Amino acid sequence: MIWVRASRAVLAGLVVVTATAQAQSAAPTPPKVTRKVDAEARVDGIIARTSALQFGVGLSAPIGVYTRPGVDAAVGFSRHGLSGRADVFTRFHFDPFRQSRWAPYGGGGVSGRFETDEKAKAYLLIFVGLDGPLSAGISPSFEAGLGGGARVGVILRQARPNIR
Repeated sequence: MIWVRASRAVLAGLVVVTATAQAQSAAPTPPKVTRKVDAEARVDGIIARTSALQFGVGLSAPIGVYTRPGVDAAVGFSRHGLSGRADVFTRFHFDPFRQSRWAPYGGGGVSGRFETDEKAKAYLLIFVGLDGPLSAGISPSFEAGLGGGARVGVILRQARPNIR
């Protein structure tokens, strides 16, 4: 009797382990990432009380399937002279595996804006964007948002063939 109960328990355990292993092997695995950080170059127009045109660079890194936290810095010109900003943000991609040529994303963070003869100010940053197709390891993006004024930007990002 004890041997029959023990063998049933072992059999049930094997069934559970086998089912779990099959479910895990059937689950999609995220693509292998060879590069940890992606660079970007951008041009942004900021429409505000003090409008500006800025040229910037940034870095972002995939920390999951959908999210890409990052930083960028830009410098340019406004009616006060030199203008600059630094952003810390996270993007959320709605098509992280490049199943479509063009795909939307959204995000938010904080932005610090600096103007000649003005006090530096911090702003909440929110944006939406459209990621474009991959070409020679680069993907274009178009972005619009709010953060120290209304923003419109064009971005060229390092891109991977299997993940945005």
